[in-house]
Amino acid sequence: MSITKTSETIGLSPGEIVYLGDNRAEPVKISVVQYSPDMFEETEVSDVAACVPFKETDVISWINISGVHNVGLIKDLGEHFKLHPLILEDIVNTEQRPKMDDFEDYVFLVMKMVYPDMETHTIEYEQISFIIGARYVICLQEVAKDIFDPVRERIKKDKGRIRNSGSDYLAYALIDMVVDHYFRVLEAIGEEIEVIQNDVLEKPEPHFLKIIHSLKKEILFLRKSIWPMREIINTLIRGESSLIKEETVIFLRDVYDHTIQVIDTIETYRDILSGTLDIYLSNVSNKMNEVMKVLTIIATIFIPMTFITGIYGMNFKYMPELSWRGSYPLLWLVLVALSVVMLIWFKRKKWL
Repeated sequence: MSITKTSETIGLSPGEIVYLGDNRAEPVKISVVQYSPDMFEETEVSDVAACVPFKETDVISWINISGVHNVGLIKDLGEHFKLHPLILEDIVNTEQRPKMDDFEDYVFLVMKMVYPDMETHTIEYEQISFIIGARYVICLQEVAKDIFDPVRERIKKDKGRIRNSGSDYLAYALIDMVVDHYFRVLEAIGEEIEVIQNDVLEKPEPHFLKIIHSLKKEILFLRKSIWPMREIINTLIRGESSLIKEETVIFLRDVYDHTIQVIDTIETYRDILSGTLDIYLSNVSNKMNEVMKVLTIIATIFIPMTFITGIYGMNFKYMPELSWRGSYPLLWLVLVALSVVMLIWFKRKKWL
């Protein structure tokens, strides 16, 4: 996850379109899916101007644009579809907080899509914007990923009620796909947390600390991404927009329940990670205490031995013991006996 330089927009006038995100050079891809109960058609167009006829047709049109880094294309989109300049500004700002704006003839949504990267054990993030009109839905992605293929297949094969519903139901299906990806990510994180917990309990290693902090960082960003989405969906459920029909509200309630479940899982994982960190620190502290206990016992055993050898190392002239023939082996006998007695005493005190 990279940090965008939002300071580049300081001093600009409201509605100034400046792309804030990763540098990209791939061409923009625009695909259009049109459908009704009796027809399905999928085409690709070269520019935004070719999408204008799909705005007011008798069928439902799903316009998918991959590549918001092309500022000129976004400006053309705003001009042809009469979008507010602040909407265009939010589209190209890939660090925009998830939000919803309700206009008279369209609804604008910003959400965060997440993907689990199994190879690097990281999470990829992408901003997705939706413009929901009476007969169309415009979806804007940062990159060309086939995340909505299941929805496209349902439309193509006429599965479910999507072909018999309006643009609001199409928007619901796309939003539901975004929320469902959070479960995939949380499942991957849950498996990694379980492994880390077992490793920390068995043998805490310093590199676990880095992994735990990395997971906590990912959990924090997930929470920041999903929490506003709950507010967005709740606003759609309240029926404040005339574009959302009553029969679609019940499906949005299901998505709302999913967001609550995601939030609960995120909070649970955050508590588990905090507990795992405490376990790691406790294990490291206990290990250090064990080491210190052994060193302390060794030092304690050597204290009286050092005291005795120190007395006879002062080289006084009149020390009768120095002239005894058996003084040297007797000294060793005393030192060994003293050590054995102290070890037995420590054992009885259960210090060993």
